[in-house]
Amino acid sequence: MFHPIRHFITITKHRHEVVRLCFRAGIGFQGLFHDLSKYTPTEFIPGAKYYTGKESPNNGERRDTGMSLAWMHHKGRNKHHFEFWYDYEMATKKIVPMDMPDRYIKEMFCDRVAASKTYNKANYTQESPLLYLTKSTAHEKMTEQTYKKLLYLLSMLAEKGEKETLKFIRHCKDLPTE
Repeated sequence: MFHPIRHFITITKHRHEVVRLCFRAGIGFQGLFHDLSKYTPTEFIPGAKYYTGKESPNNGERRDTGMSLAWMHHKGRNKHHFEFWYDYEMATKKIVPMDMPDRYIKEMFCDRVAASKTYNKANYTQESPLLYLTKSTAHEKMTEQTYKKLLYLLSMLAEKGEKETLKFIRHCKDLPTE
């Protein structure tokens, strides 16, 4: 089933929440450009085709075709995704993760909180984004430093709440790893 209006509403609701969080975190200008690629035909059409309202449409595209071209397009254009930060390592001749700059870790935090709110709806708690991270395989795919910084912020959210964590982010120049 094709759901362009529902998909548009979902991604716009998510994006507006990210923008709100980014402004409160002191990276508002960056937030204004968050996820604009989701409105391009490469991402929007599969998003509308595989929309369920319960998970990322990228998962539906993966189940149907074996991969998500929308996701590959998205992660290659949005620096708040750790998958953007892979490069070829000359010594090992392998593709490896690179440390993310703090400004994009801050945006990634906002993105994960907003996504958790969007998909969990009434079941969202301030622990939800942390639980999602710790149950995922992201730790294996990020650098240790990037993972620890994100984990620090999501743990702070779980313990101290959104207001306190965003205030911390707003005033923090260098994110801690512990």
